[in-house]
Amino acid sequence: MAAGRRIPDVIAPGLRVLFCGINPGLYSGAVGHHFARPGNRFWKVLHRSGFTDHELSPFDDRELLDVGIGITNLVNRTTASAAELDPAELRRGASRLATKVVRYRPAFVAFAGMGAYRTAFRRPHATLGRQPETLRGAVIWLLPNPSGAQAAYQLDDMVREFRGLRRAADEDGRQCVC
Repeated sequence: MAAGRRIPDVIAPGLRVLFCGINPGLYSGAVGHHFARPGNRFWKVLHRSGFTDHELSPFDDRELLDVGIGITNLVNRTTASAAELDPAELRRGASRLATKVVRYRPAFVAFAGMGAYRTAFRRPHATLGRQPETLRGAVIWLLPNPSGAQAAYQLDDMVREFRGLRRAADEDGRQCVC
């Protein structure tokens, strides 16, 4: 069973962008890679928005470090649905994430999923894009959830949101230590 499994972070010091998912799904837990479920649009959107020069698969996730990108989650245990996470667990995840940001110093932390961010950081009115506050010095950016189950955003809309983050990270001027 993949329930309750954990997936290692793809992280290194000085990243341009640290993507933060809500938590891994069961399929990701079974294969041991982030955003792995067929139908998840993360890898396609990452490429189409200009973060990578070709479309990677979940099994290529360590290659992201070469371009200054990492992946973590608010909660690392796998579940069938993010609805299985309670608000207290998300808030504990926010605290653990803050510790990672202090340790690894990414320029941006990009959350893939607004609802979990709103709950974890007690920001019920947060909207997509750059946030007015930072997380231990890292710029916070909210993105739509790329899960195939979250159909509110079409692929082109998601690419536009991710591209805004990529442009901001490119303009930031901080060089990754990758």
